[in-house]
Amino acid sequence: MGEFVNLEVADGIGTIRLDRPKMNALNQQVQEEIRAAAHEASANDDVAAVVVYGGVKVFAAGADIKEMESMTYQQMSARADALSSSLTAVAEIPKPTVAAITGYALGGGFELAMCCDIRIVADDAKVGQPEILLGIIPGAGGTQRLARLVGPSHAKDINFTGRFVDADEALRIGMVNKVVPAGSVYDEAKKWAGQFVGGPALALRAVKAAVDGGLNGDLQSGLKLESHLFAALFATDDQSIGMKSFVENGPGKAKFTGK
Repeated sequence: MGEFVNLEVADGIGTIRLDRPKMNALNQQVQEEIRAAAHEASANDDVAAVVVYGGVKVFAAGADIKEMESMTYQQMSARADALSSSLTAVAEIPKPTVAAITGYALGGGFELAMCCDIRIVADDAKVGQPEILLGIIPGAGGTQRLARLVGPSHAKDINFTGRFVDADEALRIGMVNKVVPAGSVYDEAKKWAGQFVGGPALALRAVKAAVDGGLNGDLQSGLKLESHLFAALFATDDQSIGMKSFVENGPGKAKFTGK
């Protein structure tokens, strides 16, 4: 259990909950607690899917600038990889993940949100990468993951200007997946995550591994990875259960074991 970040598990859904008043600033302690919570969620067989949530007021307004302000090049050079990898631990959770975004998800906050598979955002939320306003660039995925989400042109505009992007534009250009009333964000995220409780856990992992792995290379390499993962699932109980249920009862009625 961390001081500011915890994994809460209920009904098959794990919630990585950030709670560092006032704005969930991501200092080094929070970064490492995020890493620990992500590893715990990955290892916990009771967790089918994960919600990352900052509370009703704010997701995460970014890195802790007071902590970073006095750091030297040598100090940040020694820390930068750990900053990036602490958030990447969320991207590496081998289960469906969703960011439930209220208030602001800026800088490191939106970099954390982009580590999730999808993003559900409040209709009054603001997202963006304002690091340029500090004379720096994003250091935990804000150039790389954003370009993969929205394309290089939008990513450059958002990173060049540092502007805050409202929910409607974020949805239109692909930064987020769904916009809902602010009071419904967490419930909508849990509803999405809840679809996977009792699902074919190994096949869900394979989907994530195929999509994420394929993005790291060319199409042919991605297709080979997909073929390998596809064939491997024929060694699982869920494949037998799913296909037998389809033949006997039609689609969508299988009772999977996650094995």
